[in-house]
Amino acid sequence: MKLPLGYRYSSTYAGIRKDKRDDLAIIASDAPASAAAVFTTNRVQAAPVRLARKHLEATGGEARAILANAGNANCATRTGMRVAEACCRAAAKELKSPMTQVLPASTGVIGVEMDASLVTGSLPALFEGLSETRFEDVSRAIMTTDRIPKVAFGEVPFNHGMASIAGMTKGAGMIHPRMATTLGFVMTDAEIEPGPLASMLRRSTERSFNRLSVDGAMSTNDTLILLANGASGLRPTSKERMVFEEVLCWVMQDLAEMIARDGEGANKKVTVHVVGAKDDKAATQIARAIANSPLVKTAIAGSDPNWGRILSAAGASGVEFDPDKVDIRLQGVPVCHRGLAAEFSEIELKKKLDASDCVIRFAIRGQGKGETCFWTCDLTEGYIRINASYRT
Repeated sequence: MKLPLGYRYSSTYAGIRKDKRDDLAIIASDAPASAAAVFTTNRVQAAPVRLARKHLEATGGEARAILANAGNANCATRTGMRVAEACCRAAAKELKSPMTQVLPASTGVIGVEMDASLVTGSLPALFEGLSETRFEDVSRAIMTTDRIPKVAFGEVPFNHGMASIAGMTKGAGMIHPRMATTLGFVMTDAEIEPGPLASMLRRSTERSFNRLSVDGAMSTNDTLILLANGASGLRPTSKERMVFEEVLCWVMQDLAEMIARDGEGANKKVTVHVVGAKDDKAATQIARAIANSPLVKTAIAGSDPNWGRILSAAGASGVEFDPDKVDIRLQGVPVCHRGLAAEFSEIELKKKLDASDCVIRFAIRGQGKGETCFWTCDLTEGYIRINASYRT
């Protein structure tokens, strides 16, 4: 693990959540960094989402810090924007930077008023704890129903040295992003302008977090932020930017897969491969329909090779294809050939489906070049237990 240069991290318990574990965190760049972000496309958007977008527009894509809290989404409340502004204003004072250079992010319960003084009163301790080594402390502080912290790293070779990328994310439920996930923060010490950085983030998001679903429920707080502070002194050429974007995408795909594996109540990570669609968009639409099908997810949970559910979900995706040209494999075993049942050992395949990693391959015969890889998880009684009492 090699962390990017020029960033410091800190977390503390501010009393936002009921159980006493860190719920307030900051990621601070020693110098103003280029910043890009993608946010939820939900019509209902939390105050931190709206304010972070406003700050990025005001600065033209520049930030000194990300201020994040867990335990309260600061969404659908009477004081939401006032709270978000007060927290950013206080953090900016500690940083001695403009308020617009602080990007807020929140996760937790929706519809509960948030006390800004819990955050502002904890900022002195938060800033006192800033350290280059507390990256993983921040990754834990943003967790809600997550069972494990989620972090990933990458290094990018340039002609004059090596730039580093480090990312963290949280998420286990309410995951059906059309942009990112509940919260995700990625930092690099490469020098990249805001415009190109935003383009790289959008394209990488499309290949990573937008290929992810746990339960088909889109959050009001989804925020994914990418910072590039240039502390390495390395400014990639146009060709090197292509390499950087590929490594960035790998880091983000690692994070997305971790969310699928840690889905609320889940025992299995499920990878859906779709090939042979007319284009990548169609392939993704089919894969999303398969991944979001409760019948498919429960079949995987029970190690039931019920391939008819997969075919049915694909057929309901809205994508045109000929069912007679469909082949389906589960764990590499052919279960459907040209839209009809293939011969296989149900007992042997059931054993294979007991594994913690399951793969569904949906192939359409023909000339179609569209393909995708999509991540989800199985659906168990644990998901119901967690979400039946999430608020209480």
